[in-house]
Amino acid sequence: MSKYLILIYQDESVARQAEGESISASYQEFQQRRGPSLLGGAALHPSSTATSVRRDGAGGFLVTDGPFAESKETLGGYYLIDAADLDEALEIAKEVPAGVGVEVWPVRVAN
Repeated sequence: MSKYLILIYQDESVARQAEGESISASYQEFQQRRGPSLLGGAALHPSSTATSVRRDGAGGFLVTDGPFAESKETLGGYYLIDAADLDEALEIAKEVPAGVGVEVWPVRVAN
């Protein structure tokens, strides 16, 4: 089995409307259906709460409010999953009830 990270993207204006609500029925159903493959996951606070830390090229750091890239679509949450291969990870990802879409990234395990 391999680990994959599913990054969930959403329209930030829609996400703000749902803030403070409990997890939706569609996510609850997904989690029940795919529970054995789910190793973890969480929703994220709005992008306005993010902080970016970048190297400044002179040995220091530049810390700024907000995410590095500004976009209508933002990272809204994630799942860490266990899947036999990329094909299985993609099948799981297709079931995530994300508004905009998801990205699937293989997790590199350090030896």
